[in-house]
Amino acid sequence: MGEFDSIRPYQDDEVAAVLTRLTSDRTLLGMLTRFRFPHLAGPLGWLLRPLIAWRLRRECAGIDCVAKLQDKVEPYVDRTIEKATDGVTYSGLEQLPAGKPCLFIANHRDIVMDPAFVNYALYHSKHPTVRIAIGDNLLQKPFVGDLMRLNKSFIVPRSITGRREKLAAFQLLSAYINHSIRNDRESVWIAQAEGRAKDGNDRTDPAILKMFHMSRKDQPFAEVISQLHIIPVSISYEYDPCDQAKARELSIRASSGSYTKAQGEDDASIALGITGYKGRVHLHFGNEMSAPCEDAKQLATALDQVILTHYRLFPVHYLAYAMWDQQDAQIQVPQISELFPADDLRRAEGEWQRRLEHCPAEYRDCLILQYANPVRSHYRVKAGLPL
Repeated sequence: MGEFDSIRPYQDDEVAAVLTRLTSDRTLLGMLTRFRFPHLAGPLGWLLRPLIAWRLRRECAGIDCVAKLQDKVEPYVDRTIEKATDGVTYSGLEQLPAGKPCLFIANHRDIVMDPAFVNYALYHSKHPTVRIAIGDNLLQKPFVGDLMRLNKSFIVPRSITGRREKLAAFQLLSAYINHSIRNDRESVWIAQAEGRAKDGNDRTDPAILKMFHMSRKDQPFAEVISQLHIIPVSISYEYDPCDQAKARELSIRASSGSYTKAQGEDDASIALGITGYKGRVHLHFGNEMSAPCEDAKQLATALDQVILTHYRLFPVHYLAYAMWDQQDAQIQVPQISELFPADDLRRAEGEWQRRLEHCPAEYRDCLILQYANPVRSHYRVKAGLPL
């Protein structure tokens, strides 16, 4: 057994066997049957599952490596993105270091779509796609783990509780990320913090950056970081399909001090995040972090400055900020009418009003918070103020 077998993505020589296993997985076939035939899956599921399995086997025929699988899946990803957005734009890819594998560190709003949009931009710009860090808490069903690891995902330990076990797991993760970039020459995507920024307050967790260094403690932090070729990525959604659910969680957590997820809540968030309306989406790929940072805290500050500077604010963000009762007296936020054409504003006002009306009154402050926080963060960075 290889050192990284418990967490790494599947390799080309494993793809065919995993696809064969998936096309026979009763849980996956049942889920696909319910998705494809929602009204017939109950009484006729026993008859429809073999049909779905046959279709899957036909679609997977001849796929014997990860690249062929991604080529096969890409049209489906494109159609999903086209149906759920008003367009995806990206900038900065022309500045990626040529021929260098990179460590892409991005703000985190959606479980699946954040790395999917990064890969979408890279794929359509003829850059290699990335290996994706995904928490083991999202892989509770075996077929989900198989699907993610087929798509170049590797596993981040989040469910381990023992201190010694957790330390060993993060040592392994650190070694794997370094090995991917330095030895396999494969780029990696990871979120700037564990879990989504449900309140819209994007901040890099220094603990994530310290983890990169854990497996190479004998070398200076700055030297290790320089060899990972870190690229900050700003991912900006006009609308968050999960904003209502996030507002509910934030409100309950604020009032009670805790929040317990219901069974299947992560699965529902994943599905809604993929299919729900997002409006416009923009990604900015920053320059490689070349200035030496002596520790994780200094690097986190530098990453935040780039990510927040290039976060694209849409009209809805300014509309929310104008309603917010926590406006920042230290920053100058332009009038929304100076920034966007009238037609754009009218559309945004209608959609924002619809979202407010659909949000229960007790959660509404937390909905506003999600869209207002990026405005404060962006303009504080632009003004050179601490976050």
